Amino acid sequence: MIQKRLAADILKCSQSRIKILATQEEIKNSIRKQDILGLISKGKIIKRPVKGTSRYRARKTRIQKIKGRQTSHGSRKGTEGARTYFKKEWMNTIRLQRKTLKQLKNDNKITKQKFRTAYKKSRGGYFRSKKHLLQYIKESQ
Repeated sequence: MIQKRLAADILKCSQSRIKILATQEEIKNSIRKQDILGLISKGKIIKRPVKGTSRYRARKTRIQKIKGRQTSHGSRKGTEGARTYFKKEWMNTIRLQRKTLKQLKNDNKITKQKFRTAYKKSRGGYFRSKKHLLQYIKESQ
């Protein structure tokens, strides 16, 4: 259909995106570009919007994952090291332990010597967590 091709050229899109709402008579009579432009301005020929991939489901699953759902073995695509970078994990734990040790030293709850031994132990990966560190200090006093 020549009219559809002309409309596609004018509107700069493919023929499949052109929708003709005009009557058969109007379409038959419009053979020139000027006639097609007239129909476009009247709203008898329109350009359909581009269909994109919907993000609805992606947003929905993202919200669920933030809540902690949908993270079982079947949903995982990387190894444990790839999913949580081991260095970042170590940095978080060691920073927390060092911060608590400094706080305890500043509040005079532990001596310099105990601080030094605990600091070196934490550097060696002796403590699993902050709780474990505090438990060790409590027992050593």
